[in-house]
Amino acid sequence: MYSVLLFLIFAYLVYYHGAKSITTLTEVPRFIGNRLSKLWEIAHYGMRENRLLRAEKALLTILKIDEKNAAAYNRLGILYAKQREYRDAIDCFEIASSIEPSASSLHNLGLIYYETENYPKAATAFEQALRLEDNLAARHIAYAKVQEKLGNDKHMMHELEVAARIEPTAESYNLLLNAYEERGMKDETARVRKKLNRLAAASQPKRLVRPRRVVI
Repeated sequence: MYSVLLFLIFAYLVYYHGAKSITTLTEVPRFIGNRLSKLWEIAHYGMRENRLLRAEKALLTILKIDEKNAAAYNRLGILYAKQREYRDAIDCFEIASSIEPSASSLHNLGLIYYETENYPKAATAFEQALRLEDNLAARHIAYAKVQEKLGNDKHMMHELEVAARIEPTAESYNLLLNAYEERGMKDETARVRKKLNRLAAASQPKRLVRPRRVVI
């Protein structure tokens, strides 16, 4: 009888502590998730209000909790780039790309390399970004600027033409127009100028036609 009672007590303790452990295990991720959400709010607010030190501390705390958080590294890279701390920005974007390659982190990396006049590495970063996402005119324009610095005029023209096809806006057409004009490409210049004129005409508000006044 004593042995049965002892067994029941032991079974109860095992069940109790096991249930408690499960409860604790489910509470820990929830607590961490809530804390990360709060830290992201602080980081976003800090970036928006230009309280960069506060944002940096929040992002670094996120990385202490989740050391493979590519989004935090990417945001931290943007923060360092704002402060012209380019070496730190490059490190952050490179780490973000190694953890989770994304077009945005690679594009940001290319922009920093371009800013620091490391054009070959900028070209490589933009190429990788375009392989992941090639439907944004801004990516092609950035790549075109690097190709211009590297002296690859043909490649530069191609990228500007692609950008104008993706987003036929005044900005993309003007960039293409200037490139054609600088290189004396008269036929191409005339063609793009016509497109710009049509675009300008389409964007102008239509004149209100008033009904004819009839005098009775």
